[in-house]
Amino acid sequence: MLQNNDSNWDLVIKGRTSLFDIKFKDVWAYRDLLFMFVKRDFVSFYKQTVLGPLWFFIQPIFTTLVFTFVFGNLANISSDGTPHQLFYLTGITAWNYFSDCLTKTSTVFKDNAGIFGKVYFPRLIMPLSIVVSNLVRFGVQLVLLLLMMIYFALFPVENASFYITHAIWFFPFLVLLMALLGLGLGLIITAITTKYKDLTFLVTFGVQLLMYGTTIIYPLSYINTSYKKYIELNPMTPIVECFRYAFLGKGEFSVYSITYSVVVSLIILFFGIVIFNKTEKNFVDTI
Repeated sequence: MLQNNDSNWDLVIKGRTSLFDIKFKDVWAYRDLLFMFVKRDFVSFYKQTVLGPLWFFIQPIFTTLVFTFVFGNLANISSDGTPHQLFYLTGITAWNYFSDCLTKTSTVFKDNAGIFGKVYFPRLIMPLSIVVSNLVRFGVQLVLLLLMMIYFALFPVENASFYITHAIWFFPFLVLLMALLGLGLGLIITAITTKYKDLTFLVTFGVQLLMYGTTIIYPLSYINTSYKKYIELNPMTPIVECFRYAFLGKGEFSVYSITYSVVVSLIILFFGIVIFNKTEKNFVDTI
């Protein structure tokens, strides 16, 4: 009669199934692969387009013009005393980076099922490469924002003003915060969609709705007091408000609101990594 006793064997092989076995050391060891994926994402996405990286400029410009016409001129929504174009472009620049991180990370398992099933590397490398590659687009749009700020500084609009504040030093921290929040939400969604593929169709629509729940087309000061508390529950709201306060000198910026966004972002990121780590062990069998 055989006994189930590990001491009867010279070598016992056990699978590692711990939720917290995330292998951060492996991620660092494969950092060259991360930058290779970043280069691949940038080249492959624009190599068959006529205008190439110019699309980085075209999308925010046209979105800003539409927002200015619809919400600024027709709806006459306040821009907090700043030029409408600058007000909308600052919000769009911040939102585009967050939404790109979220939407592209949310399809990691589906888009890379082939390579995941053939070769080993830390799976977290793939969503991290998306976050890093999106920095290129964000940087280009940030240049566009700075150019528009220079234009309105040289040709000011009547009854509208803006100025750069000391909060500009928070800028790298805000970018990191948007990346962590988008990454965390994307990891949760991509893990869930391995079993519930219907969620994929709701992501783009849901992100669009979330934008209207963030202060992109209106300032926080414009919101009725009874609804303001709900808008402030959105962790992206304090980030966008601080972003505007840094570049335009307008926005409701406070240490409490930013601390709230930091805590929520870290919690979402933690659960996102844990769920992603659990799912990547057997997702090939379910996708």
